[in-house]
Amino acid sequence: MYPVLLRIGNFVVHGYGLMIALGIAAAIITAMYRAKRRGLSKDAVADIAIYGIIGGVIGAKLLFLIVEAPYIIKNPVVLKDMLAAGFVIYGGIIGGALAAYIYCRRKKLNFLPYFDLIAPSISIAQGFGRIGCLFAGCCYGKVTAGPLGIVFNNSPFVAPGVKRIPTQIYSSLGNFIIAAILLIYASKPRNNGKVAGLYMILYSIGRFVIEFYRDDPRGSLGLLSTSQFICIFILIGGVLLFNLTHCAALKSPLE
Repeated sequence: MYPVLLRIGNFVVHGYGLMIALGIAAAIITAMYRAKRRGLSKDAVADIAIYGIIGGVIGAKLLFLIVEAPYIIKNPVVLKDMLAAGFVIYGGIIGGALAAYIYCRRKKLNFLPYFDLIAPSISIAQGFGRIGCLFAGCCYGKVTAGPLGIVFNNSPFVAPGVKRIPTQIYSSLGNFIIAAILLIYASKPRNNGKVAGLYMILYSIGRFVIEFYRDDPRGSLGLLSTSQFICIFILIGGVLLFNLTHCAALKSPLE
């Protein structure tokens, strides 16, 4: 819709990049504020944010290259362009979580309380990110004749003049709703892993459903998209994590 929001000479503000930056800022601010109230280290949260961003970018790029591997093998010349553009959000989540876990292990910190803390922030960042997708015109939905369809006239990814399901808007709203649910749920004492597990459950279900309405080029495994296939394992992991601990001694303090 609006790939470029502002251009002054050589200075360009891209809609997608701006939303990603706002999402990261909102996520960090939210996590830092809640860390103080929960008695967790703000310095550790800041470090985890840095590790998470780096790990997320690497993970998102690696999964993108894995998904596109068959096409790259057939057309090696496209590798250079794909190294500069293209990410898979699930790779970012997995890579960021892994980087945060490694940091906590190195610093001898319990990972789960911090994972619980940042789970709502991750969902907030994703909500902003999907607005960025709307601005860029990527991650678009299937053609529709319904009244809620939108037309992308300035997108480099899709033909103009065709009304499509606004999957970016639905995804963004879904992520913000998940963040609200997690913040409400975390306002009472919970066992370690409960909030993070609930995030994994809610996000994987929402992502699995929205994938049926998307129409942008994506990898697939049989009848499922790559993201839907990953959703199954994230859902299983979320259920396991949600039910991991039941000991009252492991409960977190109030918000």
